[in-house]
Amino acid sequence: MLAPSNRWELHMYKRILLAYDGSDAGQKALLDCQELAQWSQSELFLVAVMPTGMAYVGLEGGVYDLELEQREKKKYQAVLDEGIKRLSDAGYAARGEVVTGEAITEITRAARALQADLIVVGHKHLDSWAARWWRGSISGTLIEHAPCSVLVVITQ
Repeated sequence: MLAPSNRWELHMYKRILLAYDGSDAGQKALLDCQELAQWSQSELFLVAVMPTGMAYVGLEGGVYDLELEQREKKKYQAVLDEGIKRLSDAGYAARGEVVTGEAITEITRAARALQADLIVVGHKHLDSWAARWWRGSISGTLIEHAPCSVLVVITQ
């Protein structure tokens, strides 16, 4: 590892935002985020993005289901709490928030609000071209819209 040439480089990432979903890719990003935070003495923030509008489609069309939304929010909160606990157990102070909306919009909004210097996001390579096309790439789109640097942590 190269030693930093000056003090500015050591503290380049003061605030790191981790877009956290608890997946294997998210777990790897959490580990990499810890190492980076240790190196740069950064503040860590986690954000879990819950999709908007927990609804189901019936014969009459879409119906909003508040109970389903509340259950989903509890699931997202549990995933977020688990990530914060893992960081806490490793000796890092971190905080986080569950937000509701479209992932790119909410991640970039959180990064701006926190004045984040770096966004860390996990990415899993998908095997088939059809899977890649269908799912799209949050990490790729995030790079285009982010107000700061983005670190994409790859899992196979």
